[in-house]
Amino acid sequence: MNAKYNQYKITLEHTHNPKDEELQQPVVVEFDNHDNIFNIIKIMQERDLFNDVNQSAEFAIGLKLFSEVMLRNKDNALLEEFLPAFKDFMKKLKEGM
Repeated sequence: MNAKYNQYKITLEHTHNPKDEELQQPVVVEFDNHDNIFNIIKIMQERDLFNDVNQSAEFAIGLKLFSEVMLRNKDNALLEEFLPAFKDFMKKLKEGM
């Protein structure tokens, strides 16, 4: 963990399986992020781009998790073609914020 970053812990719990298969054990992930994700969730819920505050929170959390990993791994060949499009996407998203 980096003391200059915000530190978070997410616990993902499997609460229902429509196929009546065994529920998976929770996964706990600890990570750093340069942004205050709670502020971003609040902004996204206020903007309500998906007409559903829960989806707005899902989007904000997923986007921040993905974007931070991408920033740390910007030289990874897997992300090479995607990175320019993602930068354009983030610019468009922030212009509306």
